[in-house]
Amino acid sequence: QVQPVESGGGLVQAGGSLRLSCAASGRTSSSYSMGWFRQAPGKEREFVASVRWNGFIAGYADSVKGRFTISRGNAKNTVYLQMNSLKPEDTAVYYCAIGAVTTAASDYPYWGQGTQVTVSS
Repeated sequence: QVQPVESGGGLVQAGGSLRLSCAASGRTSSSYSMGWFRQAPGKEREFVASVRWNGFIAGYADSVKGRFTISRGNAKNTVYLQMNSLKPEDTAVYYCAIGAVTTAASDYPYWGQGTQVTVSS
C-alpha cells in the first residue's frame, strides 16, 4: 500500500514563504509522478504541480508559476513544494498525491491526508 504523508503547512503572512514536504511509503510504478493539489473551502480540488520519478518537472498551474517550485528529494519517494510570495488566495489544504503524469486528480490513486496552508493579508 502506497501512502504519502505531508508536512510543513502553517500560517504565514502574505508575501511570506512555506516549504511543504511529502514522503511516501510503499512501492509504486516507475512511470508514476508525485504531485501537489490544493482545495480551498467551497472549491474543487485543483492541480498545483507535479514531478516525474526521474526528476523531470511535469508542470505547474498558471496561478503558481514563478512563485512555487516542486522538487524531488534525495531520498526515494520524497517531494517538496517551495512556496514563495504567498497570497491569501493560496490558502487551502494541500495534498500530496502519487499517480499518472497528468493534472487530473482522478488520475492519482494515492493521496495524503493533507496539510493546511493559511495566508493572512
